[in-house]
Amino acid sequence: MVIGIIGESCTGKSTLAEKLKNLFNAEVYTGKDYMRLAKNESMAKKIFQKKMSEATSDLHIIYVISEKEHLDMLPEKAFRILVTAELDTIKERFAQRMHGNLPVPVAAMLDRKHGCFDSVKYDIHIKSGEGDWDEVCLSIRNAISAP
Repeated sequence: MVIGIIGESCTGKSTLAEKLKNLFNAEVYTGKDYMRLAKNESMAKKIFQKKMSEATSDLHIIYVISEKEHLDMLPEKAFRILVTAELDTIKERFAQRMHGNLPVPVAAMLDRKHGCFDSVKYDIHIKSGEGDWDEVCLSIRNAISAP
């Protein structure tokens, strides 16, 4: 099965992907990680899409998406998880990544992008900071295995 984890930067997507990777024994791809599959982007996309189409209940692929342009890569039947966080939380986490400093242009970019995934189709919506990650993972596993 393909699991798409969708959301803005610093919402907790990578943390969730790592926990789900262990739970499902899955391969994780983030953004353009698929580029490592071939020397040119067109071929890499084709290989990655074929790989996702061959995913099964025993072979899971987790695709972490933080750019809207990558949404088209997800297969129609992928299980989609939207991960969101409050703008102040995103800015705080981003500042931590930048050694405590959030430059004005970066803050403005985060302001512009905030909410850009609010209208995407999803199966589960996770609000970062609300609930325990282990409980979130169990609810995702239950939702995926439900008939």
